[in-house]
Amino acid sequence: MYYKSMLVAALLLLSFPDLAFAKNLNFGTEVDVKQVTKISTILEQPDKYLSSPVTIKGTVVGVCKKRGCWMTIASDKRFENLRIKVRDGDMVFPMSAKGSQAIATGKLNKIEFDLERTKQIKAQQAIAKNEVFDPASVTEPLVIYQLVPTGVSILDQ
Repeated sequence: MYYKSMLVAALLLLSFPDLAFAKNLNFGTEVDVKQVTKISTILEQPDKYLSSPVTIKGTVVGVCKKRGCWMTIASDKRFENLRIKVRDGDMVFPMSAKGSQAIATGKLNKIEFDLERTKQIKAQQAIAKNEVFDPASVTEPLVIYQLVPTGVSILDQ
């Protein structure tokens, strides 16, 4: 009986190799695995990384539910993350990527909002969290950074 079970298991693995061996899911160009920079290092001085390609690696903690056009990658530092964003349809990241490791190579972009738009964004965030918001508490414009990837590899998909 034991040998029959082992034979059936072996035949299943040979028939469905995807079940036995996970593969990387690749998008765009090849990622530069030799030049990985920690997300925390990038976020310490982000303007330093705006002019040349950068490669990051981390756990996928969020994926766009509507179009798969962005993923949020956790930093090596707690409570930090970096969003990677593509034009809708350029790359479509699957929801199953959440929890997987990902490597992405691309260009870091800086997005600066004016004070009025910053207040609108902060108000929307407060509503989503069911918190009270005082527009007078916003005194500086919001600046965010995101990676526009040329290549992404989601590991062991």
